[in-house]
Amino acid sequence: DLKPENLLYFSPDDDSKIMISDFGLSKMEGTGGVMATACGTPGYVAPEVLAQKPYSKAVDCWSIGVIAYILLCGYPPFYDENDSKLFEQILKADYEFDAPYWDDISDSAKDFISCLMEKDPEKRFTCDQALEHPWIAGDTALCKNIHESVSRQMRKNFAKSKWRQAFNATAVIRHMRRLQLGTSFGSSIQSTNSVPSPQSRAPAKSQSVDCAPLSLKDCPPIAPLPSAVKVCNQDSDGPVPQDDPPVVPELPRPRPSTVTVIHTGTK
Repeated sequence: DLKPENLLYFSPDDDSKIMISDFGLSKMEGTGGVMATACGTPGYVAPEVLAQKPYSKAVDCWSIGVIAYILLCGYPPFYDENDSKLFEQILKADYEFDAPYWDDISDSAKDFISCLMEKDPEKRFTCDQALEHPWIAGDTALCKNIHESVSRQMRKNFAKSKWRQAFNATAVIRHMRRLQLGTSFGSSIQSTNSVPSPQSRAPAKSQSVDCAPLSLKDCPPIAPLPSAVKVCNQDSDGPVPQDDPPVVPELPRPRPSTVTVIHTGTK
């Protein structure tokens, strides 16, 4: 995945060699081998990859052309907030050498980039051809200092890209939090609905209870239900409920429909 972020200096020296990092998407392949897995960073990927066609190592030459374009002007050749429009630009190889940013760049450098960013991979420069190009092997580069203008454009355009990445990451986090809250709320509702309330466990006082005729002597003694008391600690912030046994509602006692009179002595 060739892009400026993956190009590193080996040391702080001015003549340090350049290192390439991030080989997570790389693959060792023989001469003439083709691949079909769509991967890479959208702004640097070759048209044949986006078109889901078999591709070769020519896609790396395309990426080198994109990197060279950025290093000479400070902004990418393809950019759009909408990914679909961005892909459309890449598929058409629709890029320009805009003024005034390219006014101080030699025609040889522009030709070098055009040969690498060729839409047809069969016509695209290979690595050997790129190394033999006059802009690389010769002295066709203009003697002009473009460091200040390129640095200004890089700070401007790549800061925008970082802001967009940060915004997208924040949007994803917000979306995940909403999903998590929705799941927790749904689980809470399901848990509440699955536990019967005290009113559903015991018939209300207004409901009738069917009982067979009983006499008092047939009725076993009924032990009184313990009344639940909620104990609170009083502090400066008000009463704080303590963990006590759950309140158990007192069940209505069935009333006998037949009463037997028991004589205990003479009147």
